[in-house]
Amino acid sequence: MSNTNPLWKTLLLATVLLVGAFFALPNLFGSDPAIQISSRSGDLSESDKAKFTQTLEAAGLTDFEIREPADRIMAVFADGEEQLKAQAALLEAYNPNQFTIAQSLESASPEWLRNIASPMYLGLDLRGGVHFLMEVDMGDAIDSAEERYVSDWKRILRAENKKGSSVQHRNGVLTARMRDEATRDEMLIAFGEEGQLLDMSVRDEGGRYYIDANLTPEAADDEKRLALKQNIVTLRNRINELGVSEPVIQQQGLERIVVQLPGVQDPTRARDILGATATLQYRLVHGTPSAWAAAQNGTIPAGTQLFKERDTGTPILLNRDIIVTGDQIKDASAGFDQQSGSPAVFVNLDNAGARRMQDVTAENIGNLMAVVYSEKRVSKRLVTGDDGEQKEVTESKTIEEVINSATIRDVLSHRFQTTGLASEEASNLALLLRAGALKAPVVIIEERTVGASLGEDNIRQGFYSALGGLALVICFMIFYYKGFGVIAGLALVTNVVLIIAVLSSLQATLTLPGIAGIVLTTGMAVDANVLIFERIREELRAGSSVQRAISAGYDKAFSTIADANVTTLIAAVVLFSLGTGPIKGFAITLSIGILTSMFTAILGSRVIVNALYGGRRMNTLPI
Repeated sequence: MSNTNPLWKTLLLATVLLVGAFFALPNLFGSDPAIQISSRSGDLSESDKAKFTQTLEAAGLTDFEIREPADRIMAVFADGEEQLKAQAALLEAYNPNQFTIAQSLESASPEWLRNIASPMYLGLDLRGGVHFLMEVDMGDAIDSAEERYVSDWKRILRAENKKGSSVQHRNGVLTARMRDEATRDEMLIAFGEEGQLLDMSVRDEGGRYYIDANLTPEAADDEKRLALKQNIVTLRNRINELGVSEPVIQQQGLERIVVQLPGVQDPTRARDILGATATLQYRLVHGTPSAWAAAQNGTIPAGTQLFKERDTGTPILLNRDIIVTGDQIKDASAGFDQQSGSPAVFVNLDNAGARRMQDVTAENIGNLMAVVYSEKRVSKRLVTGDDGEQKEVTESKTIEEVINSATIRDVLSHRFQTTGLASEEASNLALLLRAGALKAPVVIIEERTVGASLGEDNIRQGFYSALGGLALVICFMIFYYKGFGVIAGLALVTNVVLIIAVLSSLQATLTLPGIAGIVLTTGMAVDANVLIFERIREELRAGSSVQRAISAGYDKAFSTIADANVTTLIAAVVLFSLGTGPIKGFAITLSIGILTSMFTAILGSRVIVNALYGGRRMNTLPI
C-alpha cells in the first residue's frame, strides 16, 4: 500500500498557499499616517489638487507621497507629527463646508501590491481613538410617534364638525376631549379607523368625556426598532461628514449604540455632532408686535404658538402650521451672506418641500416668515424615589428659538439661505442638516479615549504574544513528534498566514480580542495534528505497516477532529451573532481560524506527509 497525492490536492494546496501569502503580504509593510481631502460636491478639480500640494509645501512639508484614489487626493507621511501639521494647514486653506479633510492610515506596501491587496484594518484598541456608548431615548421616540396622531384626530374632528372638542398629547398620553357621550362614542369609531396601531380607552371626568390612547405594545416595539435603525444610519452619515475613516457603529442591545472613531484624539467636536438634534423649521409670522406682547401676557390666539427671538428675547407669534422642516432639506452648506457678510446656511429642499415652500410664499408675499432653530437636549440626573433610593432619570428638553424673521419679497422654491447664526453654529447646523435628523435623542453614557501610543503598545505586545505562543507550540511539537512535528509547525505557520489573508481580503478590523482569538486558534489548530499523530503511533504499535498507519491515522481521526471543530465553530457563531464590540472581534478570528486549521491540519499536512513518506518502503517513521 502506498500513500500518494492526487494532482488536484497538490495544486489546490499550492494555490491556496500562494494566494494566502499574497493577500497577507501587505500587512508586513505596516501603515503610514496620511491626510486626505475630498469634495462634498463630487470629484476634485485639478486646481483643488494643485492647491493641496502647494499648501503642504507652503507649510514646510516636503517628505510626503501624493496618492490619488478615486474622487480624492491624499498625502502620506513618515510620522504622525507631520500629519497633524498638514491637517492644520489644510483646514486653514480649504472651506470645511465644501471639502472633507480626514486623517487616515494608509498601507506602506508598494503601489503594484496596493492595487491588488490591502492590509486589514486596526481597531480602536490598536490604533487609538474615541469610544462612545450611546443610549437612545426610546420614550421620546414613542412620544413622537403618538404626537403624529394629534393632527389626524384634529382633521377628523373638523371634518365631522365636532365643535367644542380638543386633542392634545401630554404626559405620554394622547387625549381627545368631547362635550357629550354620543360624540365620544362616534369619534371612538372614527379614530379607530385611522389609528389601528393605538390602544384606546374611554373615561368620564367633570362632565367631560375623554378618549385616551397609546401605541400598542407591538407598535411601540416597531417604533423602537425603527428609531434605533434610523439613528445608526444618521450617526454613520454624520461620521462621514466629519471625515473619520474606518468608523465602527454597532447596535448593542435594544436601546444602545456603540460608536468607535479610530484616529480621533479630540472627542469634543465628535461628541457635539453625534449627539446633536438641531434642525430648522420655517413658519409664517402671525399678527403684529402688539399682538405678540398681548400673547406674552397669556392671550394666545388659536392656531398660533409663542416664541422668543434669540438675540433680543422679544416675543413673536408664529402659526402652528410648519411650512417645511429639516426632514425635507436634502442638502445644506454654510457660507456668508453676500450683502451683510454674516454667516448663513444655504438650504436645498426636496421636491415636496420646494412645492410647499413655493405655494406658501406665493400666497404670502409681503408677509413675514420666521426661521425656528429647534434643538432637543437630553440629560441625566439622579432623583430620590419613594423608597429613598437614588435613580438615574433621563430628561429631554426642547429649545426653540426664532433666529431670523424677514419679509417674503419673492416666491421661494428649492434653494434659499438662512441667516442669524454664529459662524461655527452655521457650520455645525449645515452638517446636521446634510446628515439628517436623529429619530430620537441619544445620551452618551460612556466615553473613552485611547491614546495612539497605547495603541502602539497593544500592537507590539499582541504581536509578541502571538509570536511567542506560535514558537512555543512549534518547539513542543518538534520535541515530541520529531520530523512530523516540523510538518505540524509548517501547517501551523500556514494557518496563521491564511487567517491574516482572510482578514485582509474581507477588510475586517483586527482588535486586541481578535489577537487573542488568533493565539487561541494557534493552540487549537495543532490539536488536530496531535490527534492524527497519536493515531499513527497507535497503528504502528499495533503492528500495522508504515503506509497503512499513515492512512489510518488521517482517516480515523477525521471524525473526531470534525466534531471538535464544528462544536467550537457553533460557539463562535453564537458569540458573533449575540455579542458586541470586542466579543465580535474575538469570534471573527476564532471562526476563521477554525476553518483554516481544518484545511491546513488535515489536507495540508497530509499532502506533505504523503510527498515525503508516502511512496517509500520504510519500517518506521520519525514520529
